[in-house]
Amino acid sequence: MTAVLARPVSLRHRLAERGVDRVLLLLLPALIVVVGLFVYPMMYGVGLSVQPKNGGGALANYRAFFSDSYQSSTIWKTLRLALPAALINVGASVPIAYRLRGRFRGRRPLTAVLVLPVTLGTVLVADGLLRYLGPKGWFNRVLLDLGLIDHPVRLIYNYWGVLFSLLITGFPFAFLLVLSYMSGIDPTLERAAATLGAGPWQRVRRVLLPLLAPGLATTFVLAFVLAFSVFPSANLVGEPQDQTRVMAIAAYQAAFEKYDYSMASTIAVLMGAFELLVISVTLVLRGRLYTGPAAGGKGS
Repeated sequence: MTAVLARPVSLRHRLAERGVDRVLLLLLPALIVVVGLFVYPMMYGVGLSVQPKNGGGALANYRAFFSDSYQSSTIWKTLRLALPAALINVGASVPIAYRLRGRFRGRRPLTAVLVLPVTLGTVLVADGLLRYLGPKGWFNRVLLDLGLIDHPVRLIYNYWGVLFSLLITGFPFAFLLVLSYMSGIDPTLERAAATLGAGPWQRVRRVLLPLLAPGLATTFVLAFVLAFSVFPSANLVGEPQDQTRVMAIAAYQAAFEKYDYSMASTIAVLMGAFELLVISVTLVLRGRLYTGPAAGGKGS
């Protein structure tokens, strides 16, 4: 009996105690894909960024980027588009999702209409903006016919044209995510708060929003990353040489106009760094807004 107890536990049993078993081998194909298509290209890009085309040291590209105001200004121009677009899309999704989370007649058709822009694509949305918000579009024609303006309002080929495009293409993603998070919150929690005397605004502020905060943070991160990598809209309905010369355009020009792939990789690495910065700040704020358990009606 003592010999049996003294027998060393096999590696398989030790791994099983830690939740590691043969089932995890099913993750191996996915791991290979992630390493081959994401990790390796990312590390290759980082390595290429520290190999300047004209020499000067490993950090020469980074110094050149930040010392050139025309290049470094693309950081602010990109953030100036991505942050408002993500905030507006998430903020507009909350009240609409709150109303649509219940069951009522016409809910499905209305939801389908709200997510329809996701099927259009960036190019088609840009073409629509050119036709409707252009100098001879219906919007300006109506205002001119009513005598409200003397000359067409410039709503495209500038910052506003790109922002409108990001709002149209990004809203369906934000709305669907917020709706799913909102639907995961138990409505009995709000009814319980109402029985305790909480008014509508108190129920939203003290019950709904704290439970929804993790989902809103995740939605904001995804919406921000989607908007931060803007490229087609900045070219088609923006001003790619000035107001909407975002980091993606700068990277494209470095790679395919100047054939400086090292500098293009540097800009791509900086894009990832700023995205990680905003994501980190968002996750920190998320942790402060909600510190409760991971279950029990939480919308995450």
